Amino acid sequence: MKKYSAPSVKKAFAILSAISASRNGMGVSDLAKKLKMAKSTVHGMTSALEELGAVMRDPLTKKYKLGFTLLEIGRSAYSRIDLETAARPVTERLMEKTRTSVFIGILNWDQVTILDIVESRQDLHITAPVGSTVPLLAGAVGKVFLASMPEEQAAKIVKSKGLPRFTDNSIVDGDSYFNELAHVRQHGYAVDNEEYIIGVRAVASPLTDLGQLQSAIWAVGFKANLDEKKMQTLIEETLQAARSISRRIQQQLLGKH
Repeated sequence: MKKYSAPSVKKAFAILSAISASRNGMGVSDLAKKLKMAKSTVHGMTSALEELGAVMRDPLTKKYKLGFTLLEIGRSAYSRIDLETAARPVTERLMEKTRTSVFIGILNWDQVTILDIVESRQDLHITAPVGSTVPLLAGAVGKVFLASMPEEQAAKIVKSKGLPRFTDNSIVDGDSYFNELAHVRQHGYAVDNEEYIIGVRAVASPLTDLGQLQSAIWAVGFKANLDEKKMQTLIEETLQAARSISRRIQQQLLGKH
Protein backbone atom coordinates (compact mmCIF):
# COMPACT_ATOMS: atom_id res chain seq x y z
CA MET A 1 0.00 0.00 0.00
CA LYS A 2 1.34 3.40 -0.96
CA LYS A 3 2.21 5.55 2.01
CA TYR A 4 0.15 8.73 2.16
CA SER A 5 2.26 11.86 2.19
CA ALA A 6 0.97 15.12 3.62
CA PRO A 7 3.72 17.76 3.29
CA SER A 8 1.57 20.56 4.73
CA VAL A 9 0.70 18.51 7.79
CA LYS A 10 4.36 17.65 8.33
CA LYS A 11 5.37 21.29 8.02
CA ALA A 12 2.65 22.38 10.42
CA PHE A 13 3.73 19.74 12.92
CA ALA A 14 7.38 20.82 12.57
CA ILE A 15 6.35 24.40 13.34
CA LEU A 16 4.34 23.30 16.39
CA SER A 17 7.22 21.15 17.61
CA ALA A 18 9.72 24.00 17.25
CA ILE A 19 7.43 26.43 19.07
CA SER A 20 6.79 23.89 21.82
CA ALA A 21 10.51 23.33 22.35
CA SER A 22 11.16 27.05 22.68
CA ARG A 23 10.51 28.38 26.15
CA ASN A 24 10.02 31.96 25.02
CA GLY A 25 8.25 31.38 21.71
CA MET A 26 9.52 31.90 18.17
CA GLY A 27 8.97 34.48 15.46
CA VAL A 28 8.48 33.83 11.77
CA SER A 29 12.14 34.53 10.92
CA ASP A 30 13.36 32.27 13.72
CA LEU A 31 11.11 29.44 12.56
CA ALA A 32 12.08 29.85 8.91
CA LYS A 33 15.78 29.72 9.77
CA LYS A 34 15.48 26.77 12.16
CA LEU A 35 13.24 24.68 9.90
CA LYS A 36 14.85 25.77 6.62
CA MET A 37 11.51 26.92 5.23
CA ALA A 38 10.63 30.02 3.24
CA LYS A 39 9.39 32.86 5.41
CA SER A 40 6.27 33.08 3.25
CA THR A 41 5.52 29.41 3.96
CA VAL A 42 6.02 29.85 7.69
CA HIS A 43 3.89 32.98 7.70
CA GLY A 44 1.06 31.17 5.93
CA MET A 45 1.28 28.16 8.21
CA THR A 46 1.39 30.16 11.42
CA SER A 47 -1.53 32.32 10.27
CA ALA A 48 -3.61 29.19 9.65
CA LEU A 49 -2.57 27.66 12.97
CA GLU A 50 -3.39 30.92 14.76
CA GLU A 51 -6.86 30.95 13.22
CA LEU A 52 -7.41 27.43 14.59
CA GLY A 53 -6.16 28.45 18.04
CA ALA A 54 -3.20 26.07 17.83
CA VAL A 55 -0.73 28.95 18.23
CA MET A 56 -1.04 32.52 19.42
CA ARG A 57 1.13 35.52 18.69
CA ASP A 58 2.32 37.69 21.54
CA PRO A 59 1.52 41.28 20.55
CA LEU A 60 4.52 42.53 22.51
CA THR A 61 7.27 40.18 21.30
CA LYS A 62 5.66 39.18 17.96
CA LYS A 63 6.59 35.60 18.80
CA TYR A 64 4.35 32.55 18.63
CA LYS A 65 3.57 30.20 21.49
CA LEU A 66 1.24 27.24 21.69
CA GLY A 67 -2.36 28.38 21.65
CA PHE A 68 -5.31 27.63 23.88
CA THR A 69 -6.46 24.69 21.72
CA LEU A 70 -3.25 22.76 22.31
CA LEU A 71 -2.92 23.98 25.87
CA GLU A 72 -6.39 22.62 26.64
CA ILE A 73 -5.45 19.26 25.14
CA GLY A 74 -2.22 19.26 27.12
CA ARG A 75 -4.00 20.38 30.27
CA SER A 76 -6.50 17.54 29.90
CA ALA A 77 -3.74 14.96 29.66
CA TYR A 78 -1.84 16.65 32.47
CA SER A 79 -4.93 16.62 34.68
CA ARG A 80 -5.82 12.97 34.05
CA ILE A 81 -2.37 11.49 34.36
CA ASP A 82 0.22 13.67 36.02
CA LEU A 83 -1.86 15.40 38.65
CA GLU A 84 -3.75 12.38 39.90
CA THR A 85 -0.78 10.03 40.04
CA ALA A 86 2.20 12.33 40.55
CA ALA A 87 1.05 15.53 42.16
CA ARG A 88 -1.92 14.67 44.34
CA PRO A 89 -0.05 12.51 46.91
CA VAL A 90 2.49 15.31 47.33
CA THR A 91 -0.04 18.14 47.58
CA GLU A 92 -2.06 16.17 50.12
CA ARG A 93 1.03 15.73 52.28
CA LEU A 94 1.82 19.43 51.98
CA MET A 95 -1.72 20.29 53.04
CA GLU A 96 -1.53 17.97 56.06
CA LYS A 97 1.85 19.33 57.15
CA THR A 98 1.01 23.01 56.77
CA ARG A 99 -2.81 23.11 57.13
CA THR A 100 -3.01 25.30 54.03
CA SER A 101 -4.94 24.87 50.79
CA VAL A 102 -2.62 23.72 48.03
CA PHE A 103 -3.10 24.60 44.36
CA ILE A 104 -1.46 23.57 41.10
CA GLY A 105 -1.90 25.70 37.99
CA ILE A 106 -0.50 26.53 34.59
CA LEU A 107 0.41 29.78 32.91
CA ASN A 108 -2.36 30.45 30.41
CA TRP A 109 -1.24 33.55 28.53
CA ASP A 110 -2.02 36.50 30.84
CA GLN A 111 -3.61 34.51 33.64
CA VAL A 112 -3.07 31.39 35.73
CA THR A 113 -5.51 28.50 35.36
CA ILE A 114 -6.08 26.28 38.40
CA LEU A 115 -5.71 22.60 37.53
CA ASP A 116 -6.05 21.02 40.95
CA ILE A 117 -6.62 21.92 44.59
CA VAL A 118 -6.35 20.13 47.90
CA GLU A 119 -8.43 22.10 50.38
CA SER A 120 -7.22 22.65 53.92
CA ARG A 121 -9.08 20.74 56.62
CA GLN A 122 -9.37 23.92 58.67
CA ASP A 123 -12.96 25.07 59.24
CA LEU A 124 -12.10 28.34 57.51
CA HIS A 125 -9.92 27.87 54.45
CA ILE A 126 -9.15 29.25 51.01
CA THR A 127 -10.68 27.54 48.00
CA ALA A 128 -11.42 28.08 44.31
CA PRO A 129 -12.97 25.90 41.59
CA VAL A 130 -10.72 23.87 39.31
CA GLY A 131 -10.61 25.69 35.97
CA SER A 132 -10.93 29.15 37.49
CA THR A 133 -8.21 31.71 36.90
CA VAL A 134 -5.98 34.06 38.84
CA PRO A 135 -4.60 37.28 37.30
CA LEU A 136 -0.95 36.93 36.28
CA LEU A 137 0.01 40.02 38.27
CA ALA A 138 -1.63 38.75 41.45
CA GLY A 139 0.20 37.34 44.44
CA ALA A 140 2.91 34.73 44.72
CA VAL A 141 2.07 32.50 41.76
CA GLY A 142 2.19 35.41 39.33
CA LYS A 143 5.65 36.31 40.56
CA VAL A 144 6.82 32.75 39.94
CA PHE A 145 5.69 32.78 36.32
CA LEU A 146 6.99 36.27 35.59
CA ALA A 147 10.33 35.40 37.16
CA SER A 148 10.60 32.42 34.79
CA MET A 149 10.45 34.72 31.77
CA PRO A 150 13.33 36.71 30.30
CA GLU A 151 13.54 39.99 32.19
CA GLU A 152 12.73 42.02 29.08
CA GLN A 153 9.54 40.05 28.46
CA ALA A 154 8.42 40.35 32.08
CA ALA A 155 9.11 44.09 31.99
CA LYS A 156 6.99 44.51 28.86
CA ILE A 157 4.09 42.68 30.45
CA VAL A 158 4.26 44.74 33.62
CA LYS A 159 4.57 47.96 31.65
CA SER A 160 1.63 47.13 29.37
CA LYS A 161 -0.72 46.02 32.14
CA GLY A 162 0.52 48.04 35.10
CA LEU A 163 0.82 46.74 38.64
CA PRO A 164 -2.70 46.55 40.12
CA ARG A 165 -3.44 47.54 43.69
CA PHE A 166 -5.54 44.66 45.01
CA THR A 167 -4.89 45.63 48.66
CA ASP A 168 -2.89 48.22 50.56
CA ASN A 169 -0.05 45.67 50.65
CA SER A 170 0.09 45.18 46.87
CA ILE A 171 3.48 46.01 45.36
CA VAL A 172 2.78 48.73 42.80
CA ASP A 173 6.27 50.19 42.54
CA GLY A 174 8.11 48.75 39.53
CA ASP A 175 11.57 48.64 41.12
CA SER A 176 10.26 46.89 44.22
CA TYR A 177 8.35 44.38 42.13
CA PHE A 178 11.34 43.51 39.97
CA ASN A 179 13.43 43.09 43.12
CA GLU A 180 10.83 40.51 44.18
CA LEU A 181 11.24 38.72 40.85
CA ALA A 182 15.02 38.69 41.27
CA HIS A 183 14.52 37.06 44.68
CA VAL A 184 12.31 34.40 43.09
CA ARG A 185 14.94 33.62 40.44
CA GLN A 186 17.61 33.31 43.10
CA HIS A 187 15.70 31.31 45.71
CA GLY A 188 13.07 29.43 43.72
CA TYR A 189 9.97 30.64 45.53
CA ALA A 190 7.71 33.66 45.91
CA VAL A 191 5.62 34.88 48.83
CA ASP A 192 2.42 36.86 49.08
CA ASN A 193 1.93 38.86 52.27
CA GLU A 194 -1.67 40.04 51.93
CA GLU A 195 -0.87 41.46 48.50
CA TYR A 196 -3.79 39.85 46.68
CA ILE A 197 -6.33 39.33 49.49
CA ILE A 198 -6.26 40.98 52.91
CA GLY A 199 -5.60 38.48 55.69
CA VAL A 200 -4.19 35.85 53.31
CA ARG A 201 -0.58 34.72 52.87
CA ALA A 202 0.86 32.35 50.29
CA VAL A 203 4.01 30.68 49.01
CA ALA A 204 4.54 29.55 45.41
CA SER A 205 7.25 27.61 43.61
CA PRO A 206 7.61 26.55 39.95
CA LEU A 207 7.44 22.99 38.69
CA THR A 208 10.53 22.53 36.55
CA ASP A 209 11.55 20.72 33.34
CA LEU A 210 8.02 20.31 31.98
CA GLY A 211 8.60 22.00 28.63
CA GLN A 212 6.36 24.85 27.55
CA LEU A 213 3.59 23.83 29.93
CA GLN A 214 4.75 26.21 32.64
CA SER A 215 3.31 25.08 35.95
CA ALA A 216 3.52 26.00 39.61
CA ILE A 217 2.39 24.92 43.05
CA TRP A 218 1.21 27.37 45.68
CA ALA A 219 -0.02 27.01 49.24
CA VAL A 220 -2.45 29.53 50.73
CA GLY A 221 -3.67 30.20 54.25
CA PHE A 222 -4.88 32.89 56.58
CA LYS A 223 -2.36 35.23 58.19
CA ALA A 224 -3.77 34.41 61.63
CA ASN A 225 -2.52 30.83 61.16
CA LEU A 226 0.76 31.72 59.45
CA ASP A 227 3.20 33.61 61.65
CA GLU A 228 6.80 34.10 60.52
CA LYS A 229 7.95 30.73 61.86
CA LYS A 230 5.12 28.90 60.09
CA MET A 231 5.77 30.87 56.92
CA GLN A 232 9.38 29.67 56.92
CA THR A 233 8.15 26.10 57.32
CA LEU A 234 5.66 26.68 54.50
CA ILE A 235 8.44 27.94 52.23
CA GLU A 236 10.61 24.90 52.91
CA GLU A 237 7.75 22.43 52.49
CA THR A 238 6.50 24.07 49.29
CA LEU A 239 9.96 24.01 47.74
CA GLN A 240 10.30 20.35 48.64
CA ALA A 241 6.86 19.58 47.21
CA ALA A 242 7.68 21.38 43.94
CA ARG A 243 10.88 19.37 43.54
CA SER A 244 9.08 16.13 44.36
CA ILE A 245 6.24 16.71 41.88
CA SER A 246 8.65 17.76 39.14
CA ARG A 247 10.71 14.60 39.69
CA ARG A 248 7.65 12.34 39.77
CA ILE A 249 6.27 13.79 36.54
CA GLN A 250 9.64 13.41 34.84
CA GLN A 251 9.68 9.77 35.91
CA GLN A 252 6.25 9.31 34.40
CA LEU A 253 7.34 10.88 31.14
CA LEU A 254 10.26 8.45 31.03
CA GLY A 255 7.97 5.52 31.77
CA LYS A 256 9.41 4.85 35.22
CA HIS A 257 7.39 4.06 38.32
